[in-house]
Amino acid sequence: MGGNESVPASAVTQKNAAALLARRSPRSPRAAVLFLHGGQAHSRAASRRWYPSPVRMRPFVRAVASALPVDDVLLAEVRYRVCGWNGSDADPVRDTRQALRELAALTEHVPVVLVGHSMGGRAALRAAAAPQVRAVLALAPWCPDGEPVAHLRGTDVIVLHGDRDRVTDPHASAAFVSRARAAGARADLEIVAGGGHAMLRRSGHWHRTAASIVVGLLADVDMTR
Repeated sequence: MGGNESVPASAVTQKNAAALLARRSPRSPRAAVLFLHGGQAHSRAASRRWYPSPVRMRPFVRAVASALPVDDVLLAEVRYRVCGWNGSDADPVRDTRQALRELAALTEHVPVVLVGHSMGGRAALRAAAAPQVRAVLALAPWCPDGEPVAHLRGTDVIVLHGDRDRVTDPHASAAFVSRARAAGARADLEIVAGGGHAMLRRSGHWHRTAASIVVGLLADVDMTR
């Protein structure tokens, strides 16, 4: 999901690596945005920062940094130990929860917006159960049937999905948004006309739209909850 990179057959799990990779660290942040890249359904191969999936998210980090009106929001990436979701292990969710714990140790529980692509979108939606997560922006997320939604009650959830995506299903995203809304989330879906899964076609639109949404979410979320 969200990457076709070639990886070694045997995994080297990065057990001691920090899960939080800060890209911008203001002295006294009022909020944080964490970015979660895509991956594969099944892979125990070690995740590397130079693989296409993490590299694909860097323009989103830069776009958000440029769009923020003031320099008081911490920006960071979630560093996965392995490339895959791996069934019930949900490895990227575990890594995201660890990143949130590391963030809390640094910032005393500032409110967080999660931005995830593909497998990272699924992980972000799952990790939104953490109390400091106020909102999720999911980009072409992997939303299989039966994904939990009850924990999203009271959370802002926005999904962007290209109508030409052949890797993850925009109709599945629409169904997920409908279920999340019924569960009490403030959920919405925006279709990117002509957009594919890798977000390369109309890339500028993807980056500008995501940045605008994140800025809006940071302005609207309840920072005192």
